Amino acid sequence: QLHLVESGGGLVQPGGSLRLSCAASGFKNDNYAIHWFRRAPGKEREGVSCISVHDGITYYADSVKGRFTISRDNADNTVYLQMNSLKPDDTAVYYCTADRDCVGFPRYWGRGTQVTVSS
Repeated sequence: QLHLVESGGGLVQPGGSLRLSCAASGFKNDNYAIHWFRRAPGKEREGVSCISVHDGITYYADSVKGRFTISRDNADNTVYLQMNSLKPDDTAVYYCTADRDCVGFPRYWGRGTQVTVSS
């Protein structure tokens, strides 16, 4: 059974940094992608960044380019989202998701972790 667990959320001041982690288990091989989504109150769900675990190809939403970096540690089956220069608009619940690739709506979702950017 596929399992995704997020960690690393919290409260940070504007301009600060956080690193989210997504621990993945139950995958039979590395032919999948991890896609971070976020949902803020009153806003549409937004795809933030995605990485193909097999070959490391990455994608970023325009809203986070240059500030967020996604990476993977295949030995630990963990994907990280390093978030720098955080803004109040980044406040949301962040979800780790997985599917075959970064295209389309992912089938597997973690429970989410809250990120709050506020002074």
